[in-house]
Amino acid sequence: MRIITTHTNTDFDGLAAMVAAQKLYPEAVLVVPGKLAQNVQEFLALHRDVLGIRNPGEINLKAVKQLVLVDTRNPARLGRLGTLLEKPGLEIHVYDHHPAAEDDVRGSLEVVELVGAATTLLVEKLQMRNIAVSPFEATVMALGIYEDTGCLTFASTTPRDVQAAAHLLARGANLAVVADFLGRPLTEEQKGLLKQLLLSAQRYLINGFKILVARAHVDDFVGGLALLTHKLAEIERLDAVFCIVLMEDRTHIVGRSSVPEINVREILAGFDGGGHRAAASATVKDTGVDNLAACLLDAIKKNVRPPLTAADIMTSPVKAINPETKVEEANQIILRYGHSGLPVVEGGRLVGIVSRRDLEKALRHGLGHAPVKAYMTREVKTVDIRTPVTEVQDVMIENNIGRLPVLDDGKLVGIVSRTNILKTLHRKFQPRFSTLYLASTNQTYYRNAAAILARYLPGSAYELIQAAGRTGDRQGIEVYLVGGSVRDAMLGYANTNLDLVTVGDGNVLADALARQFKGRSKVLEKQKRAVVILPNGQQVSVTTARVEFYEYPAITSLNDHSLKHELYRRDFTVNAMAVALNEARFGEVVDYFGGREDLQYGLIRVLHNLSFVEDPVRVLRAIRYACRYGFNIQRETLALLREAVNDNLLAALPVERVWAELKRLLGEERTPQMLARLAQLNMWPQLFPGVTYWEVEPLIAAIPGALKTLDRWGVARPAEVWLSYLIAVLHWSDAATAEAICHRYHLNKKQLEKVRATLAGWRTAVNLLTLDPPPRTSVVVRAVLSLPREAYPLIAAVLEEERWLVRLENVFRVLNEHKPAITGKDIKNLGFLPGPIFKQVLEAVWQARVDNVVRSREEELAFVKQYLAGYKEGEKIAPSTRMG
Repeated sequence: MRIITTHTNTDFDGLAAMVAAQKLYPEAVLVVPGKLAQNVQEFLALHRDVLGIRNPGEINLKAVKQLVLVDTRNPARLGRLGTLLEKPGLEIHVYDHHPAAEDDVRGSLEVVELVGAATTLLVEKLQMRNIAVSPFEATVMALGIYEDTGCLTFASTTPRDVQAAAHLLARGANLAVVADFLGRPLTEEQKGLLKQLLLSAQRYLINGFKILVARAHVDDFVGGLALLTHKLAEIERLDAVFCIVLMEDRTHIVGRSSVPEINVREILAGFDGGGHRAAASATVKDTGVDNLAACLLDAIKKNVRPPLTAADIMTSPVKAINPETKVEEANQIILRYGHSGLPVVEGGRLVGIVSRRDLEKALRHGLGHAPVKAYMTREVKTVDIRTPVTEVQDVMIENNIGRLPVLDDGKLVGIVSRTNILKTLHRKFQPRFSTLYLASTNQTYYRNAAAILARYLPGSAYELIQAAGRTGDRQGIEVYLVGGSVRDAMLGYANTNLDLVTVGDGNVLADALARQFKGRSKVLEKQKRAVVILPNGQQVSVTTARVEFYEYPAITSLNDHSLKHELYRRDFTVNAMAVALNEARFGEVVDYFGGREDLQYGLIRVLHNLSFVEDPVRVLRAIRYACRYGFNIQRETLALLREAVNDNLLAALPVERVWAELKRLLGEERTPQMLARLAQLNMWPQLFPGVTYWEVEPLIAAIPGALKTLDRWGVARPAEVWLSYLIAVLHWSDAATAEAICHRYHLNKKQLEKVRATLAGWRTAVNLLTLDPPPRTSVVVRAVLSLPREAYPLIAAVLEEERWLVRLENVFRVLNEHKPAITGKDIKNLGFLPGPIFKQVLEAVWQARVDNVVRSREEELAFVKQYLAGYKEGEKIAPSTRMG
């Protein structure tokens, strides 16, 4: 794990340098070591979620392998993180601009130069590597440079600082935000003028905006009126400030605006002024200050547009949950839809709000089953729908909260989050959460799938989905076929795994189908679905489309809404399509997320950027589907997948879930390609610890050919082909490594015995098959017979020369010709209970036939009686007592 940190009492240069460093170390986590400067604390009250800032208590210090220090080398200023310096093998990189001291932290990489701001050093690195920065990131970095250089006025400022600042401005840094969080020193003359302005200031509320007009008179010219105007705006957090000052024989007007609705250039244009929207000035002669102030006020009233309000920026309808919703369900909603919190509503009344941090804390303590009412905040801050955005922002900062429910006449109608606010402050602001799907634009590609379903589904399956639609019509239930069978039919493959989704009670449909097809239905409460089990054992899944939250204001089309949210739960766009089965709409394709286009262009794409966090097993599934169909993993999806691998998200899952998906992968036709892709993505250490992929890759790649060879010889395939691949993965491992992996994935006793037998005997069998001159056939047969059928592909894959394969084919021919005539039933008739003894006895009889010890069924029975003589009923025979 990598972390990036700075000094305690973090200032803007420290914070900005951390943000810049993360562009160089994209996998690293930002950690503030302790207290923050006041202005930084205010900044993070609004931006913490966007930057992903952590505290030392939120990370596992033992897992840290690399420490990146910015804006400090002083170990005394690292707070709790200073303990990391004692960790053996810790890699340290340093970026600092302070003079050297004796006790400085030393790093394997040190970038230390005496520039005005540490951020400058990192911005230069970003420029050299052509790493792009967003306008928001540029704004944060500019804050660091401007603060540590006194807005480029301190003596420590270098040309490099100015060039770095210019680069950031070119990348969209917002100086209004920079100015909002920084302060400047004043001269004595400026302080005197500022005092006059404060005493004369008059405040106005115009169209919801807070505007100040101040007047003053000084005999001599005082520079920096623009700075003082800015100071006035800072002091009272105003939307606009206008200062009118008579200096000598001229009256100077300076205007500053922090909101786009107040264009000071337009306001001062009537006074022959100039500038731009946020900052402008004018100089007027022969006009009294009071008269000028009156004229200015008239101009302001004419030009100020109504402000943005909560109604303009809020998210609506807003998703809300009830107090009894489980923590784990609420967390899933937050991940799936990218929210930082959820309102809690009971009986139509807002009773609380729960944040993502609240939920994560409960989950860390294993309380996912608990209701959210135990963790929600009950004293909820709200805003009215007509509240100006500037006031909403003030409420957020003053209370350090990330979301505010919006009310209209006391009713919940929306929610304003930090993201909503930040989008108004930062041009092209990109939130951390985003959807990746593209709405379907191709209206001709499989608009109706009835024909392809008829072509690729078996007749019985097609009959069942037709019956499901008719049953739904009778019950007033909308029925859809979803998932893999839809995907594969569009690709031209047969898939008999039927997955139905209903808008209406799915359990009712499941019961009706079970009666019609003489099967039975079963409700799986934990999985929130029902299954229809047909007489032939096939299962049909029936899921009721559901929404785990309420929306305010209420939506009009609940049916379409619930189906869309049900499909949005799916892993990839190609699996999030549905086909209507009701008679009037039979075959109509429902594709909210562009799955048809992704099928057409061969792309595996998640629906949102937290998909792998929501369910990390999708990492394995994405690789399986991509290799199975020869698809590409879409670019952003691949980047998210790599991030999930780097974060080792699979480790947080129950091992049973990981193994279930891995087992499916091992049973695919293109398993070698899938295992190779896992290796490319550096997943083998997580899935097969202790096994080096490149040592076993040649043999894994040869398994498909070996299986075809065995098919050609008429040798029955293993019942569990996945186990043959697992054996191939483990064949070069020592016993301890193989045992650990088998126990990790909870292989049953029989499977474990097969792995053990293979590892113990495959080399012997291969050595005998490759000996020159070859040994007696019976000797080789005995070695092969001691191996499980799942080991046969391994043996065939290892034998590189044709003559060795001919010998192996002869072994299987001999085994087939000398197959025992007796069965386990005959052994049971001798008074022994079924168990491992049956396999021992049958192997012994088989070997006896190969060695011509027995030739008929009667001789086999006599051999068995002798073999079992002297042993109690059901007792296991010791290996040393075997005959033949």
